[in-house]
Amino acid sequence: MNIEAYLPYLDHLSEYRRTHSLNVAEEAVRYAEKYGGDVEKARLAGLLHDVTKETDFDRQLQIIENGGIMLSELERRSPKLWHAISGACYVRDVIGIDDEDIFNAIRFHTTARAGMSQLERLIFLADFTSAERDYPDIDVIRAHAEESLEDGMLYGLRFTVGRLIGRGDLVSPDALAAYNEILLTKQPSDN
Repeated sequence: MNIEAYLPYLDHLSEYRRTHSLNVAEEAVRYAEKYGGDVEKARLAGLLHDVTKETDFDRQLQIIENGGIMLSELERRSPKLWHAISGACYVRDVIGIDDEDIFNAIRFHTTARAGMSQLERLIFLADFTSAERDYPDIDVIRAHAEESLEDGMLYGLRFTVGRLIGRGDLVSPDALAAYNEILLTKQPSDN
């Protein structure tokens, strides 16, 4: 796979978002090598995960509608989630990458969900821990991510859900389902 061929799809992004996308691709590859996964798919999904992040909301809604996605009430009222959904549709419908695993990795990189594939987990965690990220607890999240993919995801989901609740924001049921699934599959002493 020639990753260079996909770089022009990032040309419209700000320098920060382009750097972030490159860093997520690099981190996704590192996690794929560490935890097992398709390195090339990880690189591509990481590179393109925020392709519509800076696209205006009206255009994102049009991409979502054209992609055949019906937003839930929570999604309609949470525009910060739209870039993941519109990005997945854009990658599939405009760029022409017809791979369900890449679609879902981009689609759920902000919320996570129950039943995530290995690629979905890699992209979720790589987006959280990419090199330029600098927020409270980033070192803790990175340390958990080095222990295991599940530990990193669990801590990341706790962090995200806690922040959303603390701000009085809506919490995606997908995030709660992912969190609960990880807790249910871990050994009781691991929690």
